[in-house]
Amino acid sequence: MNVTESARAAILVRIEAAARAAGHGARLLAVSKTQPADAVRVLAAQGQLAFGENYVQEALAKQRELADLALEWHLIGPLQSNKCREVALHFDWLQSLDRLKLVAPLAHHRPRERGPLDVLIQVNIDDEASKSGCAPQDIDALAAAIAAEDALRLRGLMAIPAPSPDLTARRDAFRRMRVLFDALRGTHAGIDTLSMGMSDDFELAIAEGATMVRIGTALFGARKRD
Repeated sequence: MNVTESARAAILVRIEAAARAAGHGARLLAVSKTQPADAVRVLAAQGQLAFGENYVQEALAKQRELADLALEWHLIGPLQSNKCREVALHFDWLQSLDRLKLVAPLAHHRPRERGPLDVLIQVNIDDEASKSGCAPQDIDALAAAIAAEDALRLRGLMAIPAPSPDLTARRDAFRRMRVLFDALRGTHAGIDTLSMGMSDDFELAIAEGATMVRIGTALFGARKRD
């Protein structure tokens, strides 16, 4: 297990410095996909309570093993229609909503006693054929559908820009996401989360408006599998 207290502390220092320079706050989401529950427990003991998972079944197994901890679980991977019930029942956030047909089943299955499911719309900002996410022009329709459901709470946008070695290209993608985010804030109340940036570019993402960064490798070390 590669989780160390110094790794998380160093990342938090960098996040705080980048956020201070950008003039807004930024949260750390620990991406725990493919990592064992014991690694999550180690980070939780250090004060990290928000964790992101890509695969529903893997996440549910960890949730059962870590049921004694009050953690905040985010689904950040693609959501299949047949997993809507499990996500509505067992997650706190869904960061990857990208299709209208997912809205109604998520709302239907969300238990009233859990409160609304926090939702981010995933945007395919670089129009990659292999990547999930809606087109920018589809954001408004998705946002309206989410906002119409009492069981869901629209919080903002998420993106995974193309992994270009050219930082200028990544900065451009982050800037385009910020424009979309600001437009969404202008039409919907409660929009406060722009999730973008990972281990190798989170400071750049914060500089361009990210309020949540998703970090796995820099916290846990290299993944065991993908």
